[in-house]
Amino acid sequence: MTTSEPLSPVSRTALSVARVRAYESSRPDPLFVDPYALAFVDAAGLEPALSGPVSSLAKALVAHGILRTRFYDDRLPAAGADQVVVLAAGLDTRAYRLDWPSGTRVFELDLGPVLDFKQQVLDGLGAVPKARRTALPVDLVDPRWPERLVAAGFDPARRSVWLAEGLLVYLAPDEAAGLLTAVAGLAAPGSRLLLEQGGDVSRTPQDPALTHLTGLWRGGLGPGTGDWLAGHGWTVETTALTRLAETCGRPLPDPSTTRAFIEAERRTAD
Repeated sequence: MTTSEPLSPVSRTALSVARVRAYESSRPDPLFVDPYALAFVDAAGLEPALSGPVSSLAKALVAHGILRTRFYDDRLPAAGADQVVVLAAGLDTRAYRLDWPSGTRVFELDLGPVLDFKQQVLDGLGAVPKARRTALPVDLVDPRWPERLVAAGFDPARRSVWLAEGLLVYLAPDEAAGLLTAVAGLAAPGSRLLLEQGGDVSRTPQDPALTHLTGLWRGGLGPGTGDWLAGHGWTVETTALTRLAETCGRPLPDPSTTRAFIEAERRTAD
């Protein structure tokens, strides 16, 4: 690891996401290509590719991560807003690899060490963003982060699109509600929010090889995520994971899953 500060356990989960993205990018028929993911994996001293998940939970997480990436890749540039906020951005490189409309500004929010690690790797590759990118070191549990985002140039009076990819599950219910309340306070009517419909983490199968991930899960708003948003000024549309898998031609290891993705539109400024 090249960063001077160690990554927190939650921040290190970004490396697991990078491994999945590197794995998918190496396939002959990838649903997306992240040309930077393997460099993060190498810089962290991890194996360059997945050796093949063996447990049903591992297979499900890999499939979910791949389809989730594709879903958000498609939705973000088409959201009709030139302000994009990536919450807990981790090793997300969409500012570099997606084709953004002219004038788009991407704000990446995360803890300083993970942003520093990402920047060091990207600088070493000579990577150039395709949008105006601002990396903002903040703690999303700190109630002052919205002030820092505005100070960095975000305009809450204009429409925006927000991404909370794989984030809420690592928060307690009150923390998740507080975060989404803060987002609502910054999202002008017509803004969009992309995230996952939560599940009941208490029913997660046990897999010792994955406790570095699942042991950190706190559930967020769980299965009530969409209902919470609908009751707080958002119009909610869901896309079932099974439907997305069918559209992409990728059979799921567990076709009975009820997982889904949420695309919400801000109705009011309240």
